[in-house]
Amino acid sequence: MTNTISTQRNTIRQQVRSARKALSRNEQQQASCRLLQTLKQHPKVQQAQHVSVTLAYDGEIDLSPFIDWCWQQQKQVYLPVVHPTKTGQLLFLAYQKNTEMIINRYGIAEPKLTHATKNIKQTCPADALDLVLTPLVAFDQQGNRIGMGGGYYDRLLAPWFTQRTGPYPIGLAHDCQYINALPIQEWDVPLPEVITPSQHFYFE
Repeated sequence: MTNTISTQRNTIRQQVRSARKALSRNEQQQASCRLLQTLKQHPKVQQAQHVSVTLAYDGEIDLSPFIDWCWQQQKQVYLPVVHPTKTGQLLFLAYQKNTEMIINRYGIAEPKLTHATKNIKQTCPADALDLVLTPLVAFDQQGNRIGMGGGYYDRLLAPWFTQRTGPYPIGLAHDCQYINALPIQEWDVPLPEVITPSQHFYFE
């Protein structure tokens, strides 16, 4: 049964990733602008001071306009970094215009982790974040989410799901990433809301 679910999830990943990568540059730009307008008006975004974002990868919505807006609003922006010693965990490093970046083993841009950046001014504990704008491959009508398969965000958001502690998650996606019902697994963490360029889904 588990193998069947895994196969179904991988098929969905392939289909949705192909759909979002097929979006034109103009469609991507429009999606980015529409998402920015929704996020700017979101009370939790307005209140947040420490915000985790991701840089666009594999056809994801470009959050650069939102990141620029956060900087203008004096918000602290953080990017996830794959933890160098703790398997399956993320670190959150401050992100600024002059941050030195590298490409990680997944092909995703992230801040370069050096001894100089392992200090309290550059890293933010996950439970000190106010908001995690959560990447996803697909989501459904119950708020269930499928990511790339590494489980990083399921582990990160587990305290919020079980105890309502830690940063508040908001999923971000293109409209083409919506699936009526996803095959879920026991470790999946559903999201309280997902924002697309045309809709705002609330699941709580």
